[in-house]
Formats: sequence, structure tokens, C-alpha cells
Amino acid sequence: MSSGRDAVRLTDEELTEFLESNMKVQVATNGPDGHPHLTTLFYVMVDGQMFFWTYGKSQKIQNLRRDPRVTCLVEDGTDYFELRGATIFGKARLIEDYDQLVDLGGRVATVMANGEDLGEFGAQIVAQQARKRVGVIVEPEKIASWDHRKMTAPPGGN
Repeated sequence: MSSGRDAVRLTDEELTEFLESNMKVQVATNGPDGHPHLTTLFYVMVDGQMFFWTYGKSQKIQNLRRDPRVTCLVEDGTDYFELRGATIFGKARLIEDYDQLVDLGGRVATVMANGEDLGEFGAQIVAQQARKRVGVIVEPEKIASWDHRKMTAPPGGN
């Protein structure tokens, strides 16, 4: 008999679809004083791994240079029986190669533009931004997921 957690866990296929169809992630790094440092960023999935980029001088990059552990939360839904999400616990691999940053940063910018072509001007902005940014590939060690839509609502609502 499966536990309640097992009943609401996303399958591998559902998890892939969920992560590929969302665009914002809450990222937690370990701050210099031991407190979590939380931010929300746009991301894309690259070969099954999450990628985001941010300014090279940002606190989160400083934190990841010191301690590569990272936790990422992607969620959606409003009502309890609509909630679904995934928490990825892993290590950050920093990307500082300019050409890779232009490519991957361009993918993030396209997501931010709702899939619209960036055009020449947008591509120029991405190329300029790539000089100031560091990319992060999250190498997952553990993933927790849930989909409350798999639950049966109690009689009378939530």
C-alpha cells in the first residue's frame, strides 16, 4: 500500500512536463551568515537540468562559489487541491563561458518573452548581458514532487 506522499508524487513524465512548462523558480542558497538567501528567477530546462543566470556579482553567485548546495522550488496552483510543485535539492555548476551564456541566456530571455523571437535587438541585449552574468546548472541530488490534483477533495469542498 502506498503512502499519501507516493499517491501525489509526480511521475517522471509529469515532472518533466511540469518543469518544462513553467518559467519561474525560487532559488535558495546558503548565505554568508548561515541564513538561506532566497530569490526568484526565470529558468529553462537544458538536457533535463535546470538552468538560470544572474549577475556575476550577485549574492547568490557569491554564495554558490563558497558553497555549491542549492535548493530550487517550482510550484503552481491556487486552491489546495490544485497545488503541485517540485523541490530540487542539488549542487550548482557555474557556467562562465561567454558563448554558452549567450546561448543559454538567450533561451531564458525567450521564455521571459513568452516564446517570442527576440529579434536582432533582443539578441544584442542578451550578448551584452552575457558579459556580466554567470549561469547555473542545477545538478539534482534529490527531487521531491507533489500534485494535489491527484487527491480526492473531501465532501463539502476544501
